[in-house]
Amino acid sequence: MERTISAVESEKSKFIAKTYGWMGLALLISAISAFTTSITIFNGAELSPFGNFLYKNNMMGFWILAIAEIVIVIALSSQIRKISLQTAVLGFVAYSVINGITLSSIFLVYQIESIAIAFVATSVMFFTMAFYGITTKKNLATAGRYLMMALVGVIVVSLLEFVMSRLLNLNTGILDFVIAIATIIIFTGLTAYDSQKIMKVAAHSNGSEDYQKVSVMAALELYLDFINLFLAILRIFGRRK
Repeated sequence: MERTISAVESEKSKFIAKTYGWMGLALLISAISAFTTSITIFNGAELSPFGNFLYKNNMMGFWILAIAEIVIVIALSSQIRKISLQTAVLGFVAYSVINGITLSSIFLVYQIESIAIAFVATSVMFFTMAFYGITTKKNLATAGRYLMMALVGVIVVSLLEFVMSRLLNLNTGILDFVIAIATIIIFTGLTAYDSQKIMKVAAHSNGSEDYQKVSVMAALELYLDFINLFLAILRIFGRRK
């Protein structure tokens, strides 16, 4: 009996370690991708060929990569049971690289000190809420559903803000600030919710390929929580160049 309990706890610990390990790897890949892209965008005072691809023609290249990110997430979410572990990892890494490229503009817009401070602040908030989600006895499922509904609302308002600012040339500074605050609240809560959800899944992990694929998807969810929280904090407190 004790051996069985020990084996279950061992698989649980491995699942959690792998999940947060995948998430950490994704953050590292995105950071390298973003920084590398930022220093290759310019060729002297001019945009490099890759910079032209990203930002010329109404930022066509940027939007192509953004759409590719959405496609990868949808494909992984809908096909995770059918694809192999290797394909899931490949998609996960590809998403991390592409997201790093699209995030490269923060190095051009914000001071490096602000980026570092925002990253540290995000890390503290993220791991605090992750710890809360892992240790709390309270069921966060209901809160998670409301947070997802609120996230849909923020996405809709963000699209509206984009139309107002880019197409109608209206000043949306206050609306942008409200969106950023709402984003911080939502993804702080989702971090706790996703962490608790991962603990529940980990309790049944048996080390199979299916659970390894679930670990990759769980890491992607945590990664998205972290990145969105980071960007919202940077939008509010980041000092621009």
